[in-house]
Amino acid sequence: METIKIDNERQSLQNVRLGKDVKIYNFVNAYGCSIDDGSKVGSFVEIQKGVSIGKNCKISSHSFICEGVHIANNVFIGHNVTFINDKFPRATNRDGLQQTEEDWDCIETQVEEGASIGSSVTILCGVRIGKSAIIGAGSVVTKDVPENAVVAGNPARILKYIIP
Repeated sequence: METIKIDNERQSLQNVRLGKDVKIYNFVNAYGCSIDDGSKVGSFVEIQKGVSIGKNCKISSHSFICEGVHIANNVFIGHNVTFINDKFPRATNRDGLQQTEEDWDCIETQVEEGASIGSSVTILCGVRIGKSAIIGAGSVVTKDVPENAVVAGNPARILKYIIP
């Protein structure tokens, strides 16, 4: 936890644990999360509480990483990637009051080492993206992606496997 490069001061970094040589660019909103050594976070990214990002990751601009997402080392997240943590989102509870944390369950998602997620991918909650998997741009991931699989489409389907 030695150095961090932050491009400007117009961003929110509240209670964030940062590793060595982390680079965070303009207009990032991150709170209650951890970002490990050597990772880069592009502009206009939100990283919510409880998120963990491993070493040497690249999080491209305009991505949304919500509570419950865990990203291992050496992962690439393309531009405009969206993670989801609630299968049945609602604005209000049964009483008509705005929901609080007690009214829903956060469902975790795991992205394993070396995975690559293309631009504009949406990842539903509760899935595991396997080691070295590749997800094609614009895909919607609705179920687990095996190690070394290349997937694409809506819903994302296995196209082939790569040899590590």
